[in-house]
Amino acid sequence: MATAAAASTLSWLHSLGGTQSETTNVNDRRNRVVIVFAQKKAKQTRKIILKEDVEHLGKKGQLLDVKAGYFRNYLLPMGKAQIITPTLLKEMKMEEERIEAEKQRVKEEAQQLALIFETVGAFKVKRKDGKGKQIFGSVTAQDLVDIIKAQLQRDVDKRIVSLPEIREMGKYIAELKLHPEVTARVRVNVYAN
Repeated sequence: MATAAAASTLSWLHSLGGTQSETTNVNDRRNRVVIVFAQKKAKQTRKIILKEDVEHLGKKGQLLDVKAGYFRNYLLPMGKAQIITPTLLKEMKMEEERIEAEKQRVKEEAQQLALIFETVGAFKVKRKDGKGKQIFGSVTAQDLVDIIKAQLQRDVDKRIVSLPEIREMGKYIAELKLHPEVTARVRVNVYAN
């Protein structure tokens, strides 16, 4: 047994470039040489895609490398991740293209709607007059939404309307944020009836 171990050590030492004199020292009983090599265990990781947001890890659809145990013991049983495959990558790419096309279509619709609002001219708002140029009450976003619906037959959410404080007769500009990248500027004329 000892000779087999010495022989395997000799062949191994030769493969590392050891000389004959170094190898004879291994067989010499008085001068024993013990060679210890410590190798780190290779980290096992898995390439995954997240199916949903995972706290402290990433967002849905993100590609990550995680430790095999974390994937096997937590992410996979909870249904939060999936191992990446070529077909899955193709499906993801197609889904991203579809989402991007949908975003572009929504943006184009918002731009067309903004063009319609800006070419209409001014929206006229009637209010009961008070002293001088002042009016009773004020003109609110809901008032502007009602006028747009009456004139253009378009439903607009009042939360996208940004209107300055209107308490006097005159001409004002309101902004409609139709899309994060598209804003329509609309003229509002306030006059007494």
